Amino acid sequence: MALFSQRNAQKQLNSEAEKVNRADLETLLERQRAIEDKVKGSGKLNRFSADIKLMFSMIRDYWNGSYRDVPWKSIAAVAGALLYVMNPLDFIPDLIIGFGFLDDAGVVALCLKLVESDLHKYAAWKEHGEEAGQPTKAH
Repeated sequence: MALFSQRNAQKQLNSEAEKVNRADLETLLERQRAIEDKVKGSGKLNRFSADIKLMFSMIRDYWNGSYRDVPWKSIAAVAGALLYVMNPLDFIPDLIIGFGFLDDAGVVALCLKLVESDLHKYAAWKEHGEEAGQPTKAH
């Protein structure tokens, strides 16, 4: 039996995403460095470093209004996953060496699967704006 199943990940992600509000986005953006450092310091989560940076970038551009071509449900899922990672006392407490980040990795992986197309669309939008040398604005 798996220690942390996809069903558990879905339950945890849904629980976090349902509670997300606009103020949570601001909290996440303020804690971005701490969350990214936590991810780098954990073997299980480290493989998601680039994805997590992109998730933060999308939340920041959504927050400041420069990118709104994404459903709130996707923003809430991303924020919920990042809030879950931020919580050291989640389903499997992060203090449990060797297992503490399994649940975090499961929640992030599931979130990425759910919002994959929105993240790809955002990344293309961001790349297009940066290539043009213009500030990125949603169309």
